[in-house]
Amino acid sequence: MKRAKYLFVYTLPISVLIAFNNEGIMTFMPIILFFGVVPLVELLIKPDSSNLDIESAEKEKDNPFYNWIMFLALPIQITSLIYFFFIINETPIGSIEYIGRIVSMGLMCGVLGINIGHELGHRSNRSEQFIGEVLLLTSLNTHFLPYHNSGHHFEVATPNDSATAGKNQLLYTFWLSSHFGSYIKAWQIEFKRMKKNGKAPFSLNNKMLQYSIANIAVIAAIYFFFNLEVVIAFILAASIGIILLETVNYIEHYGLLRKINDSGRYERVQHNHSWNSDHPLGRLLLFNLSRHSDHHYKASTKYQLLRSMSKSPQMPTGYPGMMVFSLFQPLWFYVMNKKLDRINTNDYENNDL
Repeated sequence: MKRAKYLFVYTLPISVLIAFNNEGIMTFMPIILFFGVVPLVELLIKPDSSNLDIESAEKEKDNPFYNWIMFLALPIQITSLIYFFFIINETPIGSIEYIGRIVSMGLMCGVLGINIGHELGHRSNRSEQFIGEVLLLTSLNTHFLPYHNSGHHFEVATPNDSATAGKNQLLYTFWLSSHFGSYIKAWQIEFKRMKKNGKAPFSLNNKMLQYSIANIAVIAAIYFFFNLEVVIAFILAASIGIILLETVNYIEHYGLLRKINDSGRYERVQHNHSWNSDHPLGRLLLFNLSRHSDHHYKASTKYQLLRSMSKSPQMPTGYPGMMVFSLFQPLWFYVMNKKLDRINTNDYENNDL
């Protein structure tokens, strides 16, 4: 069960299938389940901060089962997208079913497309990286990898990082600044890499150029086999997936800053530079993404091995609930700024955060 529990994420495509084949409010089934039921249940379940012991961690580290759980996302995501194209092509534009099915597919783009693409994008194995790239392509968010791996992980919890929200920064402006800021920086990172390798800036070795061509090809193929209306529906679904990603970015590092040391450089990324949650359902849905401090401390750590650390500031509930909570900005600022103030004065007990 300690391995099979991660299959819980695949209740999402089941709920999306229900949404695609029903009408009315049932087309919002995935949203109701993952942003309604899950947060409510997590209010009743205590967080689990237990970690694998050294012997168990070594045993689970290279167990292929954990990889295959993620690899399964690729055929499911692609099949769901193709089915979505047919279904949305027959759905009246502007109807409640039209909105519900696009939102449901958008949730798939965010969870199976971007989140699993993120995990695989950190792997050293090229085949695993490629699967991650294809998953990100299904959300038109391939630029995520160059900036996330070579930018965000170096600049996190500093004003230089597009994906770190400052204290009192509005969520809705952060969506734009983070997405387009990281897109621009992804190009800059690739240009620097090309220069370092003695390649022309727009060489086909430039990953951003490769990704741009792939994005255009996907949109052109959808237009060729279907029509403009389906292309627009796909872009809307992908945009919802991107908004979910940026909302997660917002809550992960909100207001946390690294200090500048005596040499004038930012201190090394530590476990207190990310917000965490040990609430079990949110952890399973996002492959332990909510143990984010340990991920930033050592990005190569596989999701099943990520640890809960005592120095990591803890959120009141799981990531799904916190994403909903962040939409209510005055209340978010009231609660989270008080926590930030306690962190900055070192006057807190971590379990109370």
